[in-house]
Amino acid sequence: MRRLLRVEVLASYIACVTVASGVSGQDYPSRPIRFLMPHPTGAGMDFVSRTIAQKLTERWGQQVIVDSRPGAGGIIGLQMAANAPPDGYTLVPTSIGPLAVNPSLYGKLPYDTLRDFDPVTTLISALNVLVVNPAVPAKSVKELIAVAKSRPGQFRYASSAFGNTDHLAGEMLKSMAGIELVHVPYKGGGPAAIAVTSGEVEMIFAVYQNVTSLVKAGKIRMLAVAGPKRWPTLPDLPTVSEAGVPGFAVDNWYGLVAPAKTPKSIVVKINAEVLRILDMQDVRDSLDANGMIPLPSTPEQFGAFLKSEIAKWAKVVKESGARVD
Repeated sequence: MRRLLRVEVLASYIACVTVASGVSGQDYPSRPIRFLMPHPTGAGMDFVSRTIAQKLTERWGQQVIVDSRPGAGGIIGLQMAANAPPDGYTLVPTSIGPLAVNPSLYGKLPYDTLRDFDPVTTLISALNVLVVNPAVPAKSVKELIAVAKSRPGQFRYASSAFGNTDHLAGEMLKSMAGIELVHVPYKGGGPAAIAVTSGEVEMIFAVYQNVTSLVKAGKIRMLAVAGPKRWPTLPDLPTVSEAGVPGFAVDNWYGLVAPAKTPKSIVVKINAEVLRILDMQDVRDSLDANGMIPLPSTPEQFGAFLKSEIAKWAKVVKESGARVD
C-alpha cells in the first residue's frame, strides 16, 4: 500500500472507471473545494491538509479551502461532512480516531464510517512518540513504568481528545504494563503537548510534528517511538516494544474521504492528483521534516484498510474498557 502507483497506471484506471460509471469528472473542479477538517488548527492534520490544499489549488486553478470544525473527538466535523452534498466539493481530511476508533468507542454516532463516506486515499503515517515532562525522573520506558507504579493513580497522561490514538495508546500502556494512569483529554494535540511542558500532566503519546520544537528546546523529553518500528530519522530512539513493553504498537495514520455516493470518476480523479502530490520531492521532504511519511493507496485499498482498522480498534477499546455511551 505504501508504494506509489505509476502515473500511467492511474491514468488508465481513471479512464476505465469513468467509462464504467457513466459519470464524467472532466469538468471537475469548476469551483472552490472545501476541506472540511474535523481537527483543530495548528496540529499535524492541519499541516497535512494545508500542504495538500495548496498543491491542489496550484494544479487545478480552483481554491481549496481548509475549514476546521473540531470538537467531540471529530464527531462534529464528520457529522457535517456526512450531510454534505456528494459532489466532490466537500472532502474530509481526517485521521484514525474519528474514522476507525470512534465507531467502537461511542455507543451511538451520528455517522457510520463505512456507510456515510467514500474512501479516497490514505495520506500519511505520522510518527508518534512517548514524551514526558523533564521533571519526571525517568529516561527510559522501564524507568517510566517504575515511576508510575510508585505513584498509583497519580500519574497523568494527556491526549488530544477522548478516543484519539494518543488516548488509546495510554490505555494500551496501562493494560500491557500493568500500571495506573489518569487520562486528561485536551482540545487538540498542541494544547495537550503544552500541558506536559507546564507539568499539568506527566506524559503524552504525541504526534512528533506537535512537539518537535518543544523537544529541541528541552521542554519535554522523548523516551520512545509508539509505532512498530524505529523511525529512520531517529535511529537511536527505541520503540516502546523494544524498551520494555513487548508487542506494543500504535500506528497513527491520516486519510481523505468524501461524502458517500460521490461520483466514482471524481473520487478517482482526486485520488490520482493527491498521489501525485504525495510523490513530489518538496512535499516528501516537508513531511519527513515533520515526522511523517506518505501512505498512498487506491480508494479500494483504503476501504479494505478502514475495515481492518475498525475491527482492530474495536478489540483495543473492548479490552481497555474506554467506552462512551
